[in-house]
Amino acid sequence: MKIGVLLSGSGVYDGAEIQETVLMLLALEQAGAEYFCIAPNSEQHHVINHLTGEQMNEKRNILIEAARIARGNIKDISEISANDMDGLVMPGGFGVAKNFTKWAFEGAKGKINQEVKRLINEIIKEHKPIAAVCMSPTTIAKALEGSKIQANLTIGTTKEKSPYQIADINEEMKKVGVNPINCSVNELVFDDVNNIVSSPCYMMEATISQINEGIQKTIAKFIEMVELRMNE
Repeated sequence: MKIGVLLSGSGVYDGAEIQETVLMLLALEQAGAEYFCIAPNSEQHHVINHLTGEQMNEKRNILIEAARIARGNIKDISEISANDMDGLVMPGGFGVAKNFTKWAFEGAKGKINQEVKRLINEIIKEHKPIAAVCMSPTTIAKALEGSKIQANLTIGTTKEKSPYQIADINEEMKKVGVNPINCSVNELVFDDVNNIVSSPCYMMEATISQINEGIQKTIAKFIEMVELRMNE
């Protein structure tokens, strides 16, 4: 079992959410899966000072930044296809809404990185499983825009505390044909038609142990999906 892990940089405000990523990598290893990290070899939208939240006057590369989390063991997404993996895992972080898409600035109208779109659509076409947490379901939504696929995805729930406007994001997701589902941080949403499992993680107000509970459940379901797909 070989799993691709798609990273958008390094750091919650301008790249991949590090805690979510590490917990997902750990859960994959504990489940006996072999994984490899991938990222676009392109400039990230901007660089954020994670102490102050202010934008910094410098440029960074998504692949190079993501290599920090992957300990240098990472591949350029342009060299990877769905044939190289049995499933795809997508941690969150603002990088998915700034570097993969422009959702953070323009909502559903924003553009998507074409290599990211290509890979997601290849995975969906092959009916290989995807596990997406936090904000990454919006990237799937954008990748599927214009298709006849109406995926069931979650980025959280409007019924519990969140630092983000869950209702507004849900409305934007509907614009590109996705069915947003309310879901608590320690739970998941399973789309059995499209083989996608998603969970809110830090889209909700949560502790690291709470997001880990959601991640453990998500990866467990994902591994089950991969095994079923491999045995078809």
